[in-house]
Amino acid sequence: MTTQLAAYSTSTAEAVQFWILGTVAVLGALGTILMKRAVHSALCLAGTMIVLAVFYLANGAYFLGVVQIIVYTGAIMMLFLFVVMLVGVTAADSLKETIRGQRWLALLCGLGFGVLLIAGIGNASLTEFNGIGQANAGGNVEGLAALLFTRYVFAFEITGALLITAAVGAMVLTHRERTERAKTQRELAEERVREGKQLPPLPAPGVYARHNAVDIAGLLPDGTPSDLTVSKTLRERGQIRDVSQEALNDLKALEQRSEERLGRRAVGPAKFQRPEEASK
Repeated sequence: MTTQLAAYSTSTAEAVQFWILGTVAVLGALGTILMKRAVHSALCLAGTMIVLAVFYLANGAYFLGVVQIIVYTGAIMMLFLFVVMLVGVTAADSLKETIRGQRWLALLCGLGFGVLLIAGIGNASLTEFNGIGQANAGGNVEGLAALLFTRYVFAFEITGALLITAAVGAMVLTHRERTERAKTQRELAEERVREGKQLPPLPAPGVYARHNAVDIAGLLPDGTPSDLTVSKTLRERGQIRDVSQEALNDLKALEQRSEERLGRRAVGPAKFQRPEEASK
């Protein structure tokens, strides 16, 4: 009887862990939705996934906990985060809907998920459950595999088919079929000559400057920045750093030091001339 009561009771440490980590998970989920920057939303979602992994490990589901950290948090979420950082999505991007009614559809899906979640929690709280020891009698991996391929095999296969369909749909939507013949290198060169565009390759960032960063325009020989050395995207975002004035000041200082050294060289030898040579 004591063992049965212990299986259904919660210790003080477990309660403290649940309320602290549960609060962090809820705050992370709210931050994922409410943050204006996509990078911050991705970081909040990664924090929520880490808390879920801790819950799995605390409940004895070691396989799910490790998979949650390695696969979802370590691989998928970090991939999303790196992609967002490379693309540079900001809060200034357009929020105009490209598909009409998608917000209402997302709201309905969210309400449906909430109803399912509340029903699941109510069912779990009103009925007795088998202890974690019985579920993991043959091991956590074996118990999880037995549930996936026996009781929940239909839902598991449907989920796999849904993921495959989503992957194929993403490839179809991003694929662009070429409808015309690709121009050769000679044809492109002749077209540039006829249009009078930049014939040689564009100069690299940082030419005639002390920097080679992509957000610093290259300097022309007169010290003025060249707009051809930076990306148009960075120019429209206003993320270009101007070092032309600094370079001009350095150039002036260098010329001044050169003149001073040249002046000393012109005067210096006269001090060591002999008197008869100086009189000549």
